[in-house]
Amino acid sequence: MGTRIPSHQLSSGLYVSGRPEQHKPERQPTMSSRSVPYTGGDPKKSGELGKMLEVPGVDAKPSRSSSQHNSGSVRSGPNSGTVGRNSGSGPMTRKSSGSGPMALPTGLITSGPVGSGPIGKRSGQLDQTGAPAAAPSAGGKTVYGSAVTSLAEEVKVGYRVSRAVVWVFLVVVAMGLLVGVFLMVAVKKFVILVALAAVIVPVVALTVWNCVWGRRGLLGFVKRYPDAELRGAIDGQYVKVTGVVTCGSIPLESSYQRIPRCVYVSTELYEYKGLGGKSANPKHRCFTWGSRYSEKYVADFYISDFQSGLRALVKAGYGAKVAPFVEPTTVVDVTKDNRELSPNFLGWLGDRKLSSDDRIMRLKEGYIKEGSTVSVMGVVRRHDNVLMIVPSTEPVSTGCQWIRCLLPTYVEGLILTCEDNQNSDVIPV
Repeated sequence: MGTRIPSHQLSSGLYVSGRPEQHKPERQPTMSSRSVPYTGGDPKKSGELGKMLEVPGVDAKPSRSSSQHNSGSVRSGPNSGTVGRNSGSGPMTRKSSGSGPMALPTGLITSGPVGSGPIGKRSGQLDQTGAPAAAPSAGGKTVYGSAVTSLAEEVKVGYRVSRAVVWVFLVVVAMGLLVGVFLMVAVKKFVILVALAAVIVPVVALTVWNCVWGRRGLLGFVKRYPDAELRGAIDGQYVKVTGVVTCGSIPLESSYQRIPRCVYVSTELYEYKGLGGKSANPKHRCFTWGSRYSEKYVADFYISDFQSGLRALVKAGYGAKVAPFVEPTTVVDVTKDNRELSPNFLGWLGDRKLSSDDRIMRLKEGYIKEGSTVSVMGVVRRHDNVLMIVPSTEPVSTGCQWIRCLLPTYVEGLILTCEDNQNSDVIPV
């Protein structure tokens, strides 16, 4: 008896022999989930990815790790295991710190954090010594490295008068005084004393006037000095540049208010000395305010010239001579009526090992924040298409200001002024 051959009907109505074909459901297209190659920190093992990124030293032939993508897992020497996991049992996550593998935005996996290798390292994160530019100490006080200039002394505004001239003037005055006294006693004539007083009084008045108004005269000179255009400035030219500042590789932070991203910060503690009170420093006189503690820092920063729009690097760090004229504001005022100290102020004093006994104190803080309008006076330097402003090697003189009866004033270093109110908004950058 013959075997019946199965048949079936097509959709067109035609009967054909054979069993109907089993239609398999169409698979939805899925994204390829190829494993990411583990390089162990060596960019030469990245294969096609290394060639795509033009990493030097990558061979034209695909590496062993890249040829095994379709096998389901990748093994690289002692770091065996699937790429989706690290040496531990948990899934690998992207972190910004630590010593474990890191997945870069391009997909390349390295053995260290971003920025630790030769590819991801960025300039400006470390100073020349390899140490961090700023690190908080155990007490909470920020300690900066050699890239930040610490201004320990006040700005010295002086007058260049020869010592020989001073001694000659004093000798002449002493001799005239002796002659005048002798003539007054012997001859009863006061002509010599009157003439001597006519010479001495104006000299003393002029000296006192310059001591009181010398600093303001210097600030007036800086304000009236014409702004230069950096586009046409030549190498070695002394210029004044006014513009908006931005932080360099090391932004500063004020110590008390914690104002971030500053190019200059200063914090000063003053104490008032009454009759028989404690002195803040050896030169502290009675019934005056004396400086007990001071910290001032400045680092390299950039300034965008208002005249030409060019950007210049101001070399204020690494121990450069800088003369900042920034008016600080009072942030803490301890008086006789208000002796309660805030926890923040007590912590600030404790970090610097300063006593908080019964004293009249005043804490002042000044800063130049990123985005402030600043005027800088220095010497232009051009090096490898980099425009810089560096301190002058010679003291800067204001010249004689005859109308204001001011003698020539000299100041050393890079002159830095900022007239912006610290409480006002700055230009966002």
